[in-house]
Amino acid sequence: MSEASTEVTIPSIKLDLEQLVGIVRGLDESARARVAQALAETEMDARLGTLIERLASRAPAAGVTDAAIHGEVDAVRRRTR
Repeated sequence: MSEASTEVTIPSIKLDLEQLVGIVRGLDESARARVAQALAETEMDARLGTLIERLASRAPAAGVTDAAIHGEVDAVRRRTR
């Protein structure tokens, strides 16, 4: 499929998963790569969101303060310059 033919507006169409997979397989290499990238980004966003929620629900580690974290970050930055 050419780039121009990848943009289609079809209201209220229903596809099952196999039909959608067939459509994706019919795309040219560049379009398939874009679909793969979008899927990977969506998965990473979901995993990152879950991780952030899990970490936010935990109690902070004893003895670890924001000031200590910032101090460590600053020390690492000074060493890598």
